[in-house]
Amino acid sequence: MASKAPRVIWITGASSGLGRSLTLQLAGQGNRVIASARNHEELEKLAALNANIAVLPCDITDEDAMETLRPRIMEISPSLDQVILNAGNCEYLDFPDPDWSAVRRVMEVNFFGTVNCVKLALPLLRKSNSDRPHVVAVVSQVTAAPFPRAEAYGASKSALRYFFDSLRMDLAADDIDVTVVNPGFVDTPLTRKNDFPMPFLIQVDEAAERIVKNIEARPRHYSFPLRLSALLSLSKILPGVWQKMVALGTAIPEQDSEEGVSK
Repeated sequence: MASKAPRVIWITGASSGLGRSLTLQLAGQGNRVIASARNHEELEKLAALNANIAVLPCDITDEDAMETLRPRIMEISPSLDQVILNAGNCEYLDFPDPDWSAVRRVMEVNFFGTVNCVKLALPLLRKSNSDRPHVVAVVSQVTAAPFPRAEAYGASKSALRYFFDSLRMDLAADDIDVTVVNPGFVDTPLTRKNDFPMPFLIQVDEAAERIVKNIEARPRHYSFPLRLSALLSLSKILPGVWQKMVALGTAIPEQDSEEGVSK
């Protein structure tokens, strides 16, 4: 079987965690990867690991600055074949006196920042020489069930999921595929800040490998691990039971050595 032609892929949130691992794995396959994040120093370290990686520092929440980014991408490549929109942040609300401004901060990065990236990328995807350009949005399994303190993070990810499900319909005429990836808990710098049990936690390289493998088929949604998906379905089947279990912190085991996942 002939090997796949190299693609030009733009990845956001590439300086650490899942984005970094995705960048290295896809560049290792021979693809030209444009890696974006705010941390220029970490991006340069990343680019030093593989000649297929080009760095493009940016703040996705700065709408005006993002408008100037397209010609900088075009200096690297005149078109994009795939974008993986992975950049994100998380802040929790601590009751009874939460910092309500956290909701806006999280939405600015996770939702509006990602929308800025879509706006930038679509004209370049339409110039792609591939049969079907591909938009991949890294969302979260948090959209499947309510969790304490996760009002800001969960709302931002739920908004993303709906946005990309709707976008998929509008891009069908352009032959642009849209995949929503919903990871569970992955061992990243972001999740290491969590002060609660993270069930089915897995290493970041394994999570990236799963994503790279499964998005090749262009599914509408890819959620993993399946055992976490099954557990979260309890919130819809027995919402009262779920609320009591999660409120008491006894809903799920802390660790599973065989399977787990992301952001």
